[in-house]
Amino acid sequence: MAKMHTPAMERIQKKNAKRKKPVKSTPGYESWKRFKRNPTALIGLIVVCLLILIAIFAPLIAPYDYQVQDFTAMMQKPSLKHLFGTDNFGRDIFSRCIYGARYSLMIALFCTIAAFFSGGLLGIIAGYFGGKVDTIIMRIMDVFQAIPMILMAMCIVAVLGNGIPQLVAAIMFASMPTMARNNRAAILRVRGNDYIESSEAIGVNQVQMIIKHMIPNAVGVMIIYFVGFLAVSIMMMSSMSYIGVGLAAPTPEWGLILNDGKAYLTSAPYMMLFPALMIMITCFAFNLMGDGLRDAFDPRLK
Repeated sequence: MAKMHTPAMERIQKKNAKRKKPVKSTPGYESWKRFKRNPTALIGLIVVCLLILIAIFAPLIAPYDYQVQDFTAMMQKPSLKHLFGTDNFGRDIFSRCIYGARYSLMIALFCTIAAFFSGGLLGIIAGYFGGKVDTIIMRIMDVFQAIPMILMAMCIVAVLGNGIPQLVAAIMFASMPTMARNNRAAILRVRGNDYIESSEAIGVNQVQMIIKHMIPNAVGVMIIYFVGFLAVSIMMMSSMSYIGVGLAAPTPEWGLILNDGKAYLTSAPYMMLFPALMIMITCFAFNLMGDGLRDAFDPRLK
């Protein structure tokens, strides 16, 4: 007896077929699901995305050119015309803070990438090879780490001079010991796993072992360190500019805008308030995002 097929039965069969489709699940997808369930991490991600958009579209958002001086509008308080007020040269502080997002985020990204590939590479080598190689690299890093990061960066800038490349190099060298230790710890976490020992037993060469087996399994922890260090880079850069050893005027970097306003702290506190808020919000957002990534990649670290 032939089976009867009706439109209703076909619809039911299609629904059942959809339900039976296997759901693809990867470690990255599971981490993303955990990240999405963390409201504070999502807030951090949204704020970071907004800051990136502000940095990209700064010329469209800023109402004034950040370099234009208007001596008829000096030291004006926040108003509808100048949302954050004006500085001692009549420059619009809101426009300078908007362009400051571009400079601060861009330089922080360059600093973090440079530190990650220099110090991070040393940490990976030390963690994988161990023994004398580990001892030599870590003792050298200990010597550098004995000097405070900000002090080392200031000394390097004093030798190299002001400028974006010099500032990136200074923060990179000052950050190398921390990055090396972080990446070494990440590699050591996966170094003793069974699949690593099995790969070594079948003769996988060392470079292939590091690139194909160790880094992919430690990348989650490395991403957490990377995001967290973006906030550290912004703080270091802003601190150096604030004390006068960072970027040179009239660059609209948040720390430099703070430096411009410190002489008018009592008469025009808004000159320091708004760039300080930008620094605080940005670093806070990166820290929230980093904590969310930590909980997402390894819930045991909560």
